[in-house]
Amino acid sequence: MKLAYRQPLLFAVSGIAGFITDAGILYAASAAGLGYFAGRAISFLCAVWVTWQINRRYTFAADRRQSAWSEWLNYLAAMSAGGAVNYAAYTAAIVTLQLSPAVRPLAAVAMGSLAGMIVNYATAKLWVFSSRTHQQ
Repeated sequence: MKLAYRQPLLFAVSGIAGFITDAGILYAASAAGLGYFAGRAISFLCAVWVTWQINRRYTFAADRRQSAWSEWLNYLAAMSAGGAVNYAAYTAAIVTLQLSPAVRPLAAVAMGSLAGMIVNYATAKLWVFSSRTHQQ
């Protein structure tokens, strides 16, 4: 498969895994009493960890030019830009959607994830994994 199609497709697959992680941990955190916003901060960090693992191994796989620790910190910083977009959309959805409390967090996570995805792909490709994408 051509790189032009392969990377966005694999990035979307990692995003689906991140979405499942994000929503699942948000529901667990909410059940533990953390609520929509504190629970989302925790679930977002867990989702970023999952997507980093997938993206570093599959989406942008190539020679490793930086330590895993350095790459993780760069990835976390890069995903924070998309995370800000994601969290803003999530918050707007939580506040405005008139859905049942059982469904509202899932819909809000989905809306936030879609909103942040383009920013996240661009920062991952152009910054965190830039040396890898030019080699493939």
